[in-house]
This record gives sequence, structure tokens and C-alpha cells, in this order.
Amino acid sequence: MNTPAPAPAWADRSAELLEAVRSRAPLVQCITNSVVQNVTANVLLALGASAAMVDVPTEAGPFARVADALLVNTGTPHAEPRAASVEAARAAAEHGTPWVLDPVAVGSLPVRTALARELLGIGPTVLRGNASEVLALLGDSAGGRGVDSTAGTDDARASAVDAAGRLVGTVAVSGPVDLVAGTGAPGGSGTVVRIANGTELLTRITGGGCALGAVIAAFTSVAPDDPLAATVAGTAVHTIAAELAARDAGGPGTFQPLFLDRLASLTPADVVATARITEEVAA
Repeated sequence: MNTPAPAPAWADRSAELLEAVRSRAPLVQCITNSVVQNVTANVLLALGASAAMVDVPTEAGPFARVADALLVNTGTPHAEPRAASVEAARAAAEHGTPWVLDPVAVGSLPVRTALARELLGIGPTVLRGNASEVLALLGDSAGGRGVDSTAGTDDARASAVDAAGRLVGTVAVSGPVDLVAGTGAPGGSGTVVRIANGTELLTRITGGGCALGAVIAAFTSVAPDDPLAATVAGTAVHTIAAELAARDAGGPGTFQPLFLDRLASLTPADVVATARITEEVAA
């Protein structure tokens, strides 16, 4: 592995994309875990985007053509959302709507694993999950313990690098230090970016990771030709807001509303000052 080097340009780019999200207020269609719909919608609103939970077959596809971005999360894959997920993903791919696949708890659970692999074949803009989910979806492990990862981000590095640009535009692996693999702008060389912001409290509330998928989707809408930069920016903004909120939180109960407040008040200057982002060649 190459030795990571500081990459201040990533912080500047992330700050620029935050401004773009705020100015454009993208509409993100979310087909997501029923447990986290409210959290996801509130996170998007705090960010400056909008959420639409359109997960009904015959509606999901047409809506994906008018939405600015799409999130497909496999957390509660009942029959109608499964059909809506495939319908929306195909419509997004045909229309050029950027979309994010979040393969929650894939591996040992057959229904969601089959669904996630079908969705992967449609070609998401970004694949985002924890290390166990990413490895299981790519066929390199059996998965984690439900929604909890039993692997570290470096365990998934090689698989993420291999999949980025071949099966999916960009791969984001969540963990104590988030890892994003991609090619940057079209034709660029392979790159791995690490974001070391965040707090353990994100793992102590419902929807901390699922909402990140929606945030990344919002950022892809303002940088559709550079999913690597969009994914790094979305991850940085999400984890920086969480890190700043954790400073004043007494625990998970107070953290969640503080996180929304910090996300809403986060400035581009906060991103530049707080981001801990490094870059390495994806060799």
C-alpha cells in the first residue's frame, strides 16, 4: 500500500460541493430501510436537500427520471420495495440520474443479497456500505453480523479498488476511517481517499450509516461526472458534522438532534478547517 499523503485540495473541493448542494437543493428519491426513513429525510433537509420516499412500483421508475439523485437501500426488502428498487435503478441508469446502492446486511440473508447483486448489475454510480457488506456483495466474504461489520476497511480495500470503475463508478467503505475508491474524473487514474473524521456515536443511533448513503446521493447530483469527489465530499460533510456534534453530546440521545443542527449550520470554512483527508494511489 502507498503511504497516504495529506490532500488539502479534497477539503476545498468538498467545501465547494457543499455550497453547490445548498444552492441547488437537490431532490433525492429514497427507497430505503423503513426503520430509518424519518432519520434520512431529516438529514437531507438539514443538509439543504429534499427527500422523497417514493418506493411504490409503477411510481418509482418515473420518479427516478425526474429526481436529481436516487438512493436504493436494501435494509427492509419487502416485496413492493424490491420491485420498486429494480424499477427505479433501471430508470435512473437509462435517464442518467446518479444513484447510490447501499447493500444493508447482505451476505447470509438470501433475499436482500440476491436483490443487491441484481442492482449492482444495473450499474450504480456509487456503492456504499461497511466492509463486510461490500465484501459480501462483491463475492469476497460471507458478510458480517447483520448490519454490523466484522471486517475493517482495509480488509475491503483491494475489492473496492477492483470494483471501482469496473462494476460501479465509486466504492465507499464506512468505518472508523472511511475509505473511498474510484477513478476521479472520467479517464483518471485509480485513487483511494481516506476520511478520518467522525465519531463512534454515529454507530449508536438508528440510521447513521443509512443516512450517509442519502447524503452521498445528494452530492452526486451536483457532481455527476465526478462521483469520487462527490462521495468524498458527502462523507466528509456527514462525518465532520457528526464529529462537531459529539463534542457537545452527553450520549446518543442528545447527539442525534445536535447532529442535525451541526449539519444544518456547517459552513464550507468548517469543512476546510476540520477535514482530515488523505489520498493514495490505488495500486
